[in-house]
Parts: sequence; C-alpha cells; structure tokens
Amino acid sequence: MKQLTLLALFALAAFARAEVTVTMTGVHNCCGSCSKGITNAALSVSKDIVVDAPAKTTTVKITAKKKTDAKKAVEAIIAAGYFGKVEGEEAESKSTAAAKTEAKVAKATVSGVHLCCQKCANAAIAAVKNVPGITKHDIVSKAESFTVEGEFTKAELAAALNAEGLAGDIK
Repeated sequence: MKQLTLLALFALAAFARAEVTVTMTGVHNCCGSCSKGITNAALSVSKDIVVDAPAKTTTVKITAKKKTDAKKAVEAIIAAGYFGKVEGEEAESKSTAAAKTEAKVAKATVSGVHLCCQKCANAAIAAVKNVPGITKHDIVSKAESFTVEGEFTKAELAAALNAEGLAGDIK
C-alpha cells in the first residue's frame, strides 16, 4: 500500500511540473536584435516562459507551464512583427484563404513589422516583390511602417510577409 501511495505521489508531482513546448518554424530571425525581440515579446507574457530563439535560425521553441501562456507568447511574438508556423496548427494561413475573395486595394500602410536591420528590410522587400500587382514600396531598415502601392489584396500581402517570417498590421 505504501508503494502505491508513493507511486501516486510521484505521478502527481511529475504532472504538476509538466510543461508545454510550442515550436514555431519559419520565423525571421536574422540577427541578435531579432532574437532579443522574439525573446522579449514572449517574456512579456510571463517571466516563467523559456524561449530558445538563437539568432540566424528560423525555429523558436517556447516552453511554458501552461498551454495558454505558450499560446499567448506566440501571439506576442506575432504582435512584435515576427511570424512562424506553429506545430500542430493548420498549415494554410487564414489570410491565404481570404485572398481569394478580398477586394484589391491601390495602397496600404504596414506597421509593426520588425525591421531592425537591412536583412530584415530585405526580407520585407522580398515579400513585397512576391505579391502580384505591387509596383512600389518605401521599405527601409529601422522604419516603424512602410507603404506599398499597386493593385493587390491585403491578404496576399499578409501571406507574403508571413512566408518571409514577418507579420504586421496592414491598413
């Protein structure tokens, strides 16, 4: 009986310490500043979160005590201007599906994209170049926002930014 009680206590202790790890892939993380931005965004949710985001890699691992904290950390990273696919979530971005029915626009302003250096700006430029119909942009490093012009949908632009590991608010 004592052994059964001890085993139950060990099982409860292991369950209480259980952590959840979420992996984001395809995240733009070209330098130490990107890595720091990703880490700081996740830690803004909880100081108990552990973030593994080495610079010059595209994989971010978030370990938290609660699944809700891990999910909030992912949301905070995206809000900070980064994007990545999360293991176990649907592969197609909602913005890709919306692109099929959305009306085209002539101009959009994008804010919140992480553009700490020229490599970040180059990733945003590459994204913009992949959107059919965009004819002009004013993307520069360290900018808080940029404008794109042409004939395109916001969903196509969002999907292209996401493909480069970036996220932003498109208006």
